[in-house]
Amino acid sequence: MKALREALEGVLFGQEKVVEALLATALAGGHALLEGMPGLGKTLLALAFAQATGLSFKRIQFTPDLLPQDLTGGEVFREGRFEFVQGPLFAHVVLADEVNRAPPKVQSALLEAMEERAVTFGGVRHPLPDPFLVLATQNPLELEGTYPLPEAQLDRFTSLIRIKPPPASIWLRILTEEPRLPEPLGLDLRAHQEAAKGVRVSEKALEAVVNAALVTQKDRRFRAGLSPRGAKRWLALARALAYLREKPFVDWPELKDAAFLALPHRLFLTEEALYEGVRPEEVVAEALRKAGVP
Repeated sequence: MKALREALEGVLFGQEKVVEALLATALAGGHALLEGMPGLGKTLLALAFAQATGLSFKRIQFTPDLLPQDLTGGEVFREGRFEFVQGPLFAHVVLADEVNRAPPKVQSALLEAMEERAVTFGGVRHPLPDPFLVLATQNPLELEGTYPLPEAQLDRFTSLIRIKPPPASIWLRILTEEPRLPEPLGLDLRAHQEAAKGVRVSEKALEAVVNAALVTQKDRRFRAGLSPRGAKRWLALARALAYLREKPFVDWPELKDAAFLALPHRLFLTEEALYEGVRPEEVVAEALRKAGVP
């Protein structure tokens, strides 16, 4: 994984934390929502990841006139019978570009693929490739033509990775050096995913996850607290981060870093809390303190 990490850092300059978060999400077997202003390299990062891992790659540009069949594929009449033709979802790495511009029916089709790792057409279930990773890009909601994603779909994203403009020290490199997409590294992603599952989690860390979940469920600023699925995704990310950092067990830094990737987008604030300017990250930090995370 070290070679893959270095390859991606050589494409997206000055964004080491973003690269680590993406790799952790892939190791956890999840999907990532990349949020940031246009032009920060979200699409480039997704393409570089697919090329470096040697996985098949498809890009879907989400627009208001998109139809579910544009993702899943559909049936065509050939030689006297109907035959299913696969859509762009049938790839190991799918880039859903500007995902928050698409209508609800398209979002539903994507949600099924992310959760079931299969698509259904005409009552027939068609499995998707394994591994299957959706990397969705989302422009900030302040931009014209963007819409909030449904809560059920947000919950299917293992991580929300916010990409900020690079630091001042990196700008000169960006302007003078052209990033090169990496060659395939011969990496077995499935084997690394299985190895990451074996990273140990202590009793204290497990207790902290449970306590944090209970804190969020009692917090009236949330319409709903952390679900068991959300807690499992949090732990999977923590294991993946420890694996990337070559640690044999999940330590407090991995648990905290994973929390800020896995929790803010799946803890939904009440209207009152939003009106008061409460930020999910602030409440997550508070929940971690109350749960005993140092």
